[in-house]
Amino acid sequence: MDLRIFTEPQQGASYETLLTVAKATEDLGFDAFFRSDHYLRMGDVHGLPGPTDAWITLAGLARETKRIRLGTLMTAATFRLPGVLAIQVAQVDQMSGGRVELGLGAGWYEEEHQAYGIPFPKEKFARLEEQLAIVTGLWATEVGKTFDFRGTHYQLTDSPALPKPAQAKVPVLIGGHGATRTPRLAAQYADEFNMPFASVEDSERQFGRVRAAAEQAGRAAGDLTYSNALVVCVGRDDAEVARRAAAIGREVDELKANGLAGSPAEVVDKIGRYAEIGSQRIYLQVLDLSDLDHLELISSQVQSQLA
Repeated sequence: MDLRIFTEPQQGASYETLLTVAKATEDLGFDAFFRSDHYLRMGDVHGLPGPTDAWITLAGLARETKRIRLGTLMTAATFRLPGVLAIQVAQVDQMSGGRVELGLGAGWYEEEHQAYGIPFPKEKFARLEEQLAIVTGLWATEVGKTFDFRGTHYQLTDSPALPKPAQAKVPVLIGGHGATRTPRLAAQYADEFNMPFASVEDSERQFGRVRAAAEQAGRAAGDLTYSNALVVCVGRDDAEVARRAAAIGREVDELKANGLAGSPAEVVDKIGRYAEIGSQRIYLQVLDLSDLDHLELISSQVQSQLA
């Protein structure tokens, strides 16, 4: 079971804070550092010093880290034109020496679009589908050849399809709860399917839909990696769990029901239940980025038991 650190910087984090967490992620043996792609805080938090851009952040981290994978859960298709996104991700992949992964979603948070003057189209899923076709198509085009695309929302003509990523294929992540279109899209384009903030039972159902869609599309279901994203709150004792829950404005019982919370033994046990239904990777949503001791505890007493 791979454990990856997943951050939500729109809730309040500077680049320096993210760099500190990313370096701790690497030093403590976690597999990857991922971040959300949002420009507006959510809920009753101050959000200071303000948003950081996902791909600018990852470009900086690409030069400051050596081993960990770097990526997004999820880049919003509404934020960037697909040709520009393909260039950005390829460049960051080169800067990292081939350690980048692209999680791409439709975009959903209307208020952040309004706050920063970003168009929020009604038909988002069709745009996402065209973006996936374009980004993966550009990367797959042989050097010296051109790429063309004629869609409803995007058109490309005689694109040189450059630059290329350092990796032969940048892993693409698709996720979500949708019962029909999301599994179909994952089967067509994804290297990994991520189920965000879902129970073991709901994850098992959705993984089954994705596996069936993959086989219907002519892929082996095992070609995809299956993963979950879950909030994490671990403590050496009940008091430490309660303190960490309070620090992120959550209740312990709710966190235990909907995330990975409690003692290291409790968290290892729950991760095991996700592993039993086919989850191969967990993105640990870390909401208090100042608590590096939390990461050390997870590394030494949770991750160490999952090897």
